[in-house]
Amino acid sequence: MALNISVAAEPVFNLGPLAVTNSMLTSWVVSLLLIGFALWFSRQSLKDKPKGGSIQNLVEMIIGGFYSFFTTIVGEEKTKKFFPLAATLFFFILFSNWFGLLPGVGSLGVWEIVNGTSVLVPIFRAATADINTTLALAIITVCLIQYYGLQTLGIKYVKKFLNFSSPINFSVGILDFVQEFTKIISFAFRLFGNIFAGEVLLTVMAFILPIVAPLPFLGLEIFVGLIQALVFVMLTLVFLGVATEKHH
Repeated sequence: MALNISVAAEPVFNLGPLAVTNSMLTSWVVSLLLIGFALWFSRQSLKDKPKGGSIQNLVEMIIGGFYSFFTTIVGEEKTKKFFPLAATLFFFILFSNWFGLLPGVGSLGVWEIVNGTSVLVPIFRAATADINTTLALAIITVCLIQYYGLQTLGIKYVKKFLNFSSPINFSVGILDFVQEFTKIISFAFRLFGNIFAGEVLLTVMAFILPIVAPLPFLGLEIFVGLIQALVFVMLTLVFLGVATEKHH
C-alpha cells in the first residue's frame, strides 16, 4: 500500500463514452442536495404558517446577511440583478469545498494496482479540488460578465476594447481585452490551488498520524473553504460591477 495523491480526478465508472470521475460525482451530489433544499425551502416560504422553524429562520438570516453584504460591494440595483448568480456560485463552491472534508470522502474507495503498487482510488473527491471544475466555473463566470456587459452597455462595451481615438487608448483597450481572458486563469487556479493543497495536507497528516494530526488542519480548511468561496464571489461581483458601469 502507498499514499496516493493524484492531481487529476480518477474515473469511477462510465456512462457510455462518458467517464464519470470522483469529482464529477461529488459535484452531482452537491448540486442535487442544494436543489432539493432550495425546493423544500421555497415551499416552506409560500405557506401561510411555515413549518421550517429555526432552520427557515437561519436560512433567511444568512440570505439577508449576504444580500446586505453584496449591496456594499456593487450597490442595491446591481445586487438585485446579480444576487441569484452570486448566491448560487457561493453556495455551490462553499459546499463543494466542505464536502471534501467529510469523513469518508477521499478515504472510501477501491484498491487498484498502479505501476505495481496498490493504491486507493477514492469514490468521492471535492469537486473544487479538480481543475476541470474550477476551470468550468471560471469560464462560465467570465462569459456571464461579458454577457451582462453587452446587455447593459451594448456597443459601448465593445468600444472599451477597440478604442481607435489614439494609440494609447488602443493599447489600453487591447490590454483590457487580454485581461478578460486572464480572469479565467485567476479564478480557476486560485480556487483549485487552495482546495487541492488543503486536501493534500490533510491526506499527508492522516497518513502520518491518523485522527489526531489532521484535527487542527481540518478547522483551518473549513475556514479556507469559506474564504475561497467568498473571494470567488466577491471578485465576480466586482468584475460584473465594472463591466456594467456606464461611465468608464
